[in-house]
Amino acid sequence: MKDNYLTVTALTRYIKRKMDVDPHLRQVWLRGEISNFKHHSRGHMYLTIKDDRSRIQAVMFAGNNRSLKFQPENGMNVLIKGEISVFEAYGQYQLYIQQMEPDGIGALYVAFEQLKEKLEKQGYFDHYVKKNIPPLPKNIGIITSPTGAAVRDIITTIKRRYPIVELTVIPALVQGEAAARSIKQAIEIANQKGDFDLLIVGRGGGSIEELWSFNEEIVAKAIFHSNIPIISAVGHETDTTISDFVADLRAPTPTAAAEIAVPSSQDLKDKIVTLKRMATKDMQEKWKQQQKHLFRLKQSYAFRYPYQLLKQKEQELDGKIEQLQKAMLHTMEASNKSYEHLWARFTVQHPGKQVERGKQQLQQLVKQQYMVMKQLHTDKVKKLHNEMDKLSLLNPLAIMKRGFSIPYTSTGQIIKSVHAVEREDAISLRLADGLLKCKVIETKEESQND
Repeated sequence: MKDNYLTVTALTRYIKRKMDVDPHLRQVWLRGEISNFKHHSRGHMYLTIKDDRSRIQAVMFAGNNRSLKFQPENGMNVLIKGEISVFEAYGQYQLYIQQMEPDGIGALYVAFEQLKEKLEKQGYFDHYVKKNIPPLPKNIGIITSPTGAAVRDIITTIKRRYPIVELTVIPALVQGEAAARSIKQAIEIANQKGDFDLLIVGRGGGSIEELWSFNEEIVAKAIFHSNIPIISAVGHETDTTISDFVADLRAPTPTAAAEIAVPSSQDLKDKIVTLKRMATKDMQEKWKQQQKHLFRLKQSYAFRYPYQLLKQKEQELDGKIEQLQKAMLHTMEASNKSYEHLWARFTVQHPGKQVERGKQQLQQLVKQQYMVMKQLHTDKVKKLHNEMDKLSLLNPLAIMKRGFSIPYTSTGQIIKSVHAVEREDAISLRLADGLLKCKVIETKEESQND
């Protein structure tokens, strides 16, 4: 009978093989809601797929989920393609997901909204971090496909509007799986070169799949961290990408980006003519005002009668000198009076007299201090003698000199009662000049009233 028993491992393996060869379980199309989602550090995704009555454990390995355009979340309804098998370690069947996309809306749209929300929370779209577009750029870098229509539109428009600017096309892929990394590298190369004061990044219009490289996170971060201002020019007016939100300025089309990037040379010429006209008018007005001012000066009294004005100023100078002399005399008199008053006070309060008074006061204080210390010493000596007499009366050695002794038991305890010893006990008597070893012959208790 023992040979008929299976191990748990053998049974689980048998069930697994049965399920693995079942063609109905090798390719399963499933609709459900995600719960208990966990993205492991190694890249694998563990989740539960459920409906209103049942649930199944599922796993999507890193090799499969790497191509997902969106981030799965709890509560999201999804469409799944996968296979059913058994996880032998726990003996449970589970769904191994091969493909997954949102149910009801496209995966690219979900990915777009998720990345947009993420970057917005991180401050990538904030206006205060955006750099100003230079009004008169000298060197513009154009990051796009060198063979597309967008680059031709940009170059044609800029050269027509502002032909003195230097243009450099930095080639980049703008469509396909490698496009995002190509755009990122082009932005980094432009920043490393350091010759540009403006970058235009974009391409012509297309479907969301064709424009998707401009919705990648690595492109958004490259635009955000660029030291050079960037104008985003992706697609048509109705096309909006993540790059448009992150860029320092968004242009609806590549041609519009070129018009925004540079001013019109004709407009600049017209402005120069206008400014020149205004400057000429201002100079003429200023010249007229100065002419009038010069005429007023020529007609003034100083220019017409300089000798009379000089004599008037000479008289005013004499008056000022007399005022100054009187003020100096008054100041000297006031200073002399103040000096005499201070000298009188100094004489009365001469330091020598104050020192003499201080000496007398010091001698008197020293004498008083001596008398007080002498009396204090006498009192302390008397008190000391009194305390010594009291101490002598309490000294046990003095008592023993008068014939008294202190009895001790054999263990060294003072004997205070006849009950502390018994007959034949060895005791010691401490006398003033030595110690006696004794033995108790008899104990007799006496009343204290006797």
